[in-house]
Amino acid sequence: MVPPLAVDIDGTLSRADRSIDPRVLDALREWDAPVVIATGKALPFPVALCQFVGIPERVIAENGGISVVDDELLVHGDRDAADAVVRDYEEAGFDLGWGELDLANRWRETEIAVSHDAPLDPLSAIADDHGLEVVDTGFAYHVKSPTVSKGTALTDVAETLGVPPSSFVAIGDSENDVGMLERAGESFAVANADELARRAAETVTEGEYADGFLEAIDAIRR
Repeated sequence: MVPPLAVDIDGTLSRADRSIDPRVLDALREWDAPVVIATGKALPFPVALCQFVGIPERVIAENGGISVVDDELLVHGDRDAADAVVRDYEEAGFDLGWGELDLANRWRETEIAVSHDAPLDPLSAIADDHGLEVVDTGFAYHVKSPTVSKGTALTDVAETLGVPPSSFVAIGDSENDVGMLERAGESFAVANADELARRAAETVTEGEYADGFLEAIDAIRR
């Protein structure tokens, strides 16, 4: 029997340009156990991925700030606190870096994402003043509660599914995946993973991005 699977999107199911590698779609659809899509993206993105793949909508979004599992919505983060950081950041003369439309944050409910083009040091200092933290996902800086992570969300999702988090295999590539990699019973970091993810994972694949994901699930099946 294959174990439940928790997997990141960007850098793990994607190519280097962040586009989804189509080979992963059938691999997810054919996985004979619960699949949880765990991402730093806002909730609509992983929900849509599940719908297009044709699997149940079991997702962890916004770095653990919000989750959906078996028609239950679990909210862990605090958007109002993140908005307060943004107000102070902008009053200090800085910008989130996404332009006027800001699709990066339009649907976020529990955190704020800031472009890598924006200055990090003042953002981190202001977040710290508000009791929040900044996590670098490799694609953006995320302002969030320090008690929120993919790892804590995986524990809650697993409980809802009636299984321990240690029954999961987790696959990821970034700092925001560390909690998930540590709480799963088995863990893989793809070869393009940052140092924190590589240290947290039991196994680092030879392949990068989606190649690494496919390598990992082949190993799990064996």
